[in-house]
Amino acid sequence: MTNFVEELRWRGMLHDIMPNTEEKLKEGMTSGYIGFDPTADSLHVGHLTQIMTLIHFQRAGHKPFALVGGATGMVGDPSGKSDERNLQTPEMIEHNLKGMKKQLSKFLKFEDAGNGAVMVNNADWFKDMNLFTFIRDVGKHITVNYMMAKDSVKRRLEGDSGLSFTEFCYQLIQGYDFYYLWKNNNCLLQMGGSDQWGNIVTGTELIRRKDQGTAYAITTQLIKKADGTKFGKTESGAVWLDPEKTSPYKYYQFWLNASDDDVKKWIRIFTLKTQTEIEALEVEHDAAPHLRILQKALAEDITVKTHSEEALETAIKTSEFLFGNGALEFLQTLDSKSVLEIFEGVPQFNISKAELANGIDIATLLAEKTTVFPSKGEVKKTIQGGGLSVNKAKVTDATANYNTVDLINDEFIIVQKGKKNYFLLIAG
Repeated sequence: MTNFVEELRWRGMLHDIMPNTEEKLKEGMTSGYIGFDPTADSLHVGHLTQIMTLIHFQRAGHKPFALVGGATGMVGDPSGKSDERNLQTPEMIEHNLKGMKKQLSKFLKFEDAGNGAVMVNNADWFKDMNLFTFIRDVGKHITVNYMMAKDSVKRRLEGDSGLSFTEFCYQLIQGYDFYYLWKNNNCLLQMGGSDQWGNIVTGTELIRRKDQGTAYAITTQLIKKADGTKFGKTESGAVWLDPEKTSPYKYYQFWLNASDDDVKKWIRIFTLKTQTEIEALEVEHDAAPHLRILQKALAEDITVKTHSEEALETAIKTSEFLFGNGALEFLQTLDSKSVLEIFEGVPQFNISKAELANGIDIATLLAEKTTVFPSKGEVKKTIQGGGLSVNKAKVTDATANYNTVDLINDEFIIVQKGKKNYFLLIAG
């Protein structure tokens, strides 16, 4: 066994730890859990810190439990929130759970024997519990004074939106999750983000008051970007682990675009590279920052872990195509949906395939049939300056004609103005 707490510590992940937790873990294999609420049918990069925590926990020889909140997902956790979340139907939650289970299975080894990971759903122990049983068996052990003292509750009570009774009960519900897993699965440890400390401690307190038992707690740092913007968000929204929601290329680019300040923290948190390996990469990176060695190492590692080697290869080829000297043949291996994903956010124009069949000169194509250029004169001027490419080939003749033979995958023409300005023509 290895020292799990020390692993979190050197990686900069550790935030709070209950006294005697590290000593308890050193005694031998211990069961511990982290909860995930099914607010969507995919996890996103904001969940990755907790996923990595479970991976390190399992690699250290301990037994990880991933709790998916089929019951708590119907309520919503107020921790770190300024407003109450929309409640979900049981059907929505069931759909979301299936997506989450599939994704977690990529990161953890789910096996019956030894320290194989276990997935549990708190709907299994809450579905038959009525209100009176809950307030008798759980509520009477935790005072309102105790619950009101939690920071997550205080913040909401002091804010404009207030706190509903539904959300106020959340820490009792999560506390009972811990109690149930402690009682029935010998789960001695709960882990989570630092905003979960109050809820986790409520669980250890319930275990102590109800059964005079002992349980433990660890929380990890919440990830923040050096520039103050929210981690895991881009201009187009959340960065999902589901390739249907965030393509492997965009996922790869998210990590590749990390700042130097951020990447030195993130490569410790989101990869399994050793301290020696990371420090060696840092030396290389600092010697030639423009090569973005750390960013590439992080992006490649996490893209493979989340998706696959094949997805990484496609992401790299896509990057080379858009930002380097990638070959046109690469696009011809992709379906239409994948091509459109690559050029999402790029100006797109629809053109008539019937008109194109008769041939259209470059100036007419880009200044009349589309508005890539404001005038034919601008097209010719750019060609003379060597700044126009069509399908990765530099245009040198201002009278050049294009027809359906020039369509990529019988559908697309890619126009490039300068090095970075792309336009996608879609023939239909």
